[in-house]
Amino acid sequence: MAEYVVEFGKDGRVEPDGRLDAPAFHRNHEPIWAAIEKHLAGLSGDAVEVGSGTGQHVVYFARHSPGLVWWPSDLNLRHVKSIEAWRVHSGLPNVRRPLRIDLLDPDWCAEMKDGQGPHDVAIVFCANVIHIAPWRVAEGLFAGVGRYLRSGGKLFLYGPFKRDGKHTALSNAVFDTSLREGNPEWGVRDVADVEGLATGAGLALIETTEMPANNLTLVFARA
Repeated sequence: MAEYVVEFGKDGRVEPDGRLDAPAFHRNHEPIWAAIEKHLAGLSGDAVEVGSGTGQHVVYFARHSPGLVWWPSDLNLRHVKSIEAWRVHSGLPNVRRPLRIDLLDPDWCAEMKDGQGPHDVAIVFCANVIHIAPWRVAEGLFAGVGRYLRSGGKLFLYGPFKRDGKHTALSNAVFDTSLREGNPEWGVRDVADVEGLATGAGLALIETTEMPANNLTLVFARA
């Protein structure tokens, strides 16, 4: 497993079929959906979630956007089992089996490279990944988005961020310090630095939404 993969759902319930229940999902899925749903209205094509964790978000999003085909992904095998269990449990026809996307791989995964996976990518969603990973993971995220996202497609990035080099809340500053003490390559990223990656990938930041718990949802679109 890549060194940047963090396991979610350890603090929640585990069902006999392997479904993990992350408390964070119950806190943030509705605010996240409120931030992104207007961008998904009427869309068709493929939606890729990078770093799906337990799989609860992708099932919720798919249930509310039947025109999109959702492709979850993760590297953690326990997550992959949970995602698949949630997919089966939901019975939704627009959720595919989980991919194992590695953002340190320029191709992301074999299925995307050889066309057996998502190929008409309208949406990429990524929550709580780039601050618990080395910066090169963020670089790989945008490189892949620049490669696979179709014209007019959008990337949604959720999590804690700094603005103009400053934390937006004391709790985020404390969190950032704890992350960097555990791994100096991790840490809360600055919106300006992320925008720089987006520009290099041919995307532009079109919307910033303030979220509960001092998080942000950033929306990028093909420039």
